Amino acid sequence: MDGTAIIVIILAIAGVVTLAIYVLKGVLDQLPDLFESARKARDAWNELTTKEDETTQPDETEEQSLPAINPPVDDAEEPPPVVVPSTDDEEPPTAA
Repeated sequence: MDGTAIIVIILAIAGVVTLAIYVLKGVLDQLPDLFESARKARDAWNELTTKEDETTQPDETEEQSLPAINPPVDDAEEPPPVVVPSTDDEEPPTAA
């Protein structure tokens, strides 16, 4: 191997190492955001499961709430009019 080939190999290795360091730095820069998102997701999950546990096991000292009653239906309200198709063969006027 001549000197030129050795220099090219050294430059190639240095380029690969530089690229690897750059990618590693990018990944490491994203880790704090990843950990924060994971913490928020864990907190939300814990809050959700805690609320479900509280709703499924009511406190014995509290009175049981009554289920919501549907409001009465107003029977005096008229139904919408029935549309009957025209029986004549005449076309409706067209817009000018």
